[in-house]
Amino acid sequence: GIYEFTMGATGDVVKARYTYNYVKEDGIWKIQHHHSSVMPEGMDLGQPITEDEVRGLFSLWNNALATEEPKEVAKRYAKAGVLLPTVSDVPRTDFASIEDYFVNFLKLKPQGEILDSYVTIGNNWAQDVGIYEFTMGATGKKVKGRYSFIYVHEDGEWKINHHHSSIMPE
Repeated sequence: GIYEFTMGATGDVVKARYTYNYVKEDGIWKIQHHHSSVMPEGMDLGQPITEDEVRGLFSLWNNALATEEPKEVAKRYAKAGVLLPTVSDVPRTDFASIEDYFVNFLKLKPQGEILDSYVTIGNNWAQDVGIYEFTMGATGKKVKGRYSFIYVHEDGEWKINHHHSSIMPE
């Protein structure tokens, strides 16, 4: 059969399929076996995304850099996003601190290009790690770095949940 549960802590309603097998023991009906599973249409199958689309998410961030507006760049990060930046020892763990990092970094007028990319895709998350190179428009200097972006699907769009960037050690 089908039943619904209302979760007391959250009020969420969960619809599920069930099966009961009963046996009569000493004149009393008892449950011998019970199986319950969430309805297939109630399962979160995740937001589909391809490897090329994951690689394209970098362009959204890079385009935000081109605006030279720290707030626009910070908007690319998830609510619980973490930035471990290239030119700061301070982990940035909220919107204000991520925005603050880009106040100075954007003065260099950076534009990035991915040189090597390795993508992994999960249920409502994707990871893109590799090597990128920035051209600093303010100076013309080129800087290669290692990067990792972990994206999550949040509020209907893909956002950066984790971003780690470091200059190449050589």
